[in-house]
Amino acid sequence: MAVPHSVPYPSGGTWFDTLHKTFDDVPVQANNDNAIPTSDFLEAAESLTTLFDVLGSMAFTPVKNDMIGNIKKVRDRQLAAPADSATLQSLVINELKTKKHTAAEGLLWLVRALDFTSQGIRSNLQNPSDELSASFRTAYSNTLKPHHSFMVKPIFSAAMSATPYRKDFYAKLGDNQEKVDDAAGKWLEALEKQVSILKQFQARKEAKW
Repeated sequence: MAVPHSVPYPSGGTWFDTLHKTFDDVPVQANNDNAIPTSDFLEAAESLTTLFDVLGSMAFTPVKNDMIGNIKKVRDRQLAAPADSATLQSLVINELKTKKHTAAEGLLWLVRALDFTSQGIRSNLQNPSDELSASFRTAYSNTLKPHHSFMVKPIFSAAMSATPYRKDFYAKLGDNQEKVDDAAGKWLEALEKQVSILKQFQARKEAKW
């Protein structure tokens, strides 16, 4: 039976199968201080932003656009100085040497948004009785909220309130919950690992401005 056009995944598959690149495709260089290749990471982050389309509310547009804007700041620096930007860590360090921090700050906000997303999904998977709104509100409080101004907070709060019921959301990720859980687990594990690596790097003196 053909999958209806409105369903964002291939027949028998999951939404994760539609991603151009996932975080488990990003080759973290464990023997090089956990360096993360810039192009691979940015492509995986871009793919993640389509999750906000699955959530299906215009309220998420500012959230998605914020992430895309920060991806662009990092990519602009990569394109301007490719030899100095092979990994995210080298990109930041070399940009800061020029007394600028546009990309470094963009990456900081991107990591916070990815942390928010991963914490929200992880919490929801671990607590099957919780609705998405509760999981994402908690994740927002733990990640982005402390850094947002009083003008931005209501925009993100509106997005939390606009999340679909969990049964509707997971149905959009795939028609086989076991496959969805397996794919989500692999995707999340890789995302969480890279967020953790970058948060540790951003806490170091060489990554600050």
